[in-house]
Formats: sequence, C-alpha cells, structure tokens
Amino acid sequence: MATSEARWSRVLLKVSGEAFAGDAGYGIDGTVVQRIAREIFEVRSELEVEMAIVVGGGNIWRGMSGAGAGMDRAQADYMGMLATVINALALQDTLEQLGQPTRVQSAIQMAQVAEPYIRRRATRHLEKGRVVIFAGGTGNPFFTTDTTAALRAVEIEAEVLLKGTHSGTDGMYSDDPRTNPDAVKLDEVSYLDVLNQGLRAMDSTAITLCMDNDLPIVMFDLNGEGNVRSLLTGGSVGTLVR
Repeated sequence: MATSEARWSRVLLKVSGEAFAGDAGYGIDGTVVQRIAREIFEVRSELEVEMAIVVGGGNIWRGMSGAGAGMDRAQADYMGMLATVINALALQDTLEQLGQPTRVQSAIQMAQVAEPYIRRRATRHLEKGRVVIFAGGTGNPFFTTDTTAALRAVEIEAEVLLKGTHSGTDGMYSDDPRTNPDAVKLDEVSYLDVLNQGLRAMDSTAITLCMDNDLPIVMFDLNGEGNVRSLLTGGSVGTLVR
C-alpha cells in the first residue's frame, strides 16, 4: 500500500499514443518513453503507489482516421487496438530496464506477448508491486482508449483516473487555449459541466462512466517534469473533474 505521502493508493494513468511520438508526431520516440517510464518508476518505488496504465495507439494508427478514409470502422478500430499493444510492449520493456516488474494485459488474445485481461489477476499484480499496462482497448470497436481507461479504473477499484495530455495543455480550459488566448483554465469542474459545455477532455462515454461510479479524473500535462509525483503528493496540478 502507499505511504502517507500519497493522496491515492491505487491509480490508473492514461497515456495517449501521441505522447510516445514526441516531436516527430508518429512512431515511438525512445527518449520520450524513457522519460515517462522513469517518472512512473520513481513514483511507484518511492511512494509505493499501485499503478495501472492504459495506453493509446494514435502515434501508429487511429481508427477514426481509417474510417474517414473509407475503411470499415470496426476493422480500422481493431487495427488501432493492435497499435496499443506495440506501445504497451515498448513501455513494459523500458520500465523493466529500470527494474520495475511490469505486466501487459491485452483485451485481444495475444498469448505470445501479453497476458489476457483478467480483472482479478490484474489486481493481484498491483498488490504485488507490479505495474500493469492494459492494451488492446476494451477489445471492442467503437470505443476509445479513454473509455478503456475509465472502464479499467472502475474494474480495478482505482481511486483516481489520471488523464495525461501531450499537447502542452496543463489542464482543462473554457475553450481551446491554443486558438483562444482568452480561454480560462479550470482548476475544478463537475462531470455534468464537462458534458453540458462540451469541454475538451475525454469522450462523453468515459466521462459518464466515471460520473456513474464516482471516480474522480485529473487532466494534466504528462510532458511536465514531475507532474505525476506532484499530483500524487497533493500538488495543485491540472484540472480535477468530480
């Protein structure tokens, strides 16, 4: 269990696929993955927080892009799920080079490279101090990895969902701060306000699932050095949705 320094004892971190790409915008930037892995390793080892991770696959393939180009949406989404497995394996390898035991669980059966997703096995791994990376989305098309993060967080009884952004935005704003200089940063907002105002955060299915299960969400800048640690030790980082 976590030490008294940590706000939460079990967390789920959502890492977008685009975060793995770094400045290139596609593929996997090893330096970026090492930075993310080191922060996870340090938080896990020093604060003893039980940590699960959901990874996206947008740096390799986005199902919506494929569907927009005329592909069958379900087929395109399955391709996206495979992309998340590649990212999960890259993150697992980097974490284990640092000495952090890690397991990848995939919603799509890939026995040679990952365990199947089994909720009770996942929670047991967490209790033993292992980081668990959930790949393959929900295993179903038409659902985003944000929804996967909300679903897995509820299933493993995480106390918070940490939604890491990759665009340099340090939380949730009243409008897109990249296009509207008058956009105001929101320190705290309700689930209903996010849904009713169409705030840029997670898709509505993920927000609704968190709302129905009283799971708080913190949206923050994953690229900010030390942001994960600051969040877990009580720092005012990002936007809290509850």
